[in-house]
Amino acid sequence: MDRTLFALQRLTAMLMAPFVLVHLGLILYAVRGGLTASEILGRTQGNWIWILFYLGFVACVAIHAPIGVRSVLIEWCHASRRAANGISLAFALVVLALGVRAVISVGGLAS
Repeated sequence: MDRTLFALQRLTAMLMAPFVLVHLGLILYAVRGGLTASEILGRTQGNWIWILFYLGFVACVAIHAPIGVRSVLIEWCHASRRAANGISLAFALVVLALGVRAVISVGGLAS
């Protein structure tokens, strides 16, 4: 299981790299362009390309980060694998729920 999680974390890191670069590029574009929050939302709401982009980003983060938390719990905190798995799973579900909620709101799907 540890090898699978190791490979999965590396895979999600590779997938997240372009997500992070595009996201940071968009932030710089918005800030330097002087866009207001309402202008940014006007461009993202209902735009399925950005909704799918950010859902992919959220999915990668919800997989990647909890695997790292699990490793820290086991290696540094000396938690049992069972406890680390439970905490990491709970963390993954929270990250996923909050991320999807944000995408729904920013994507204009909550109305």
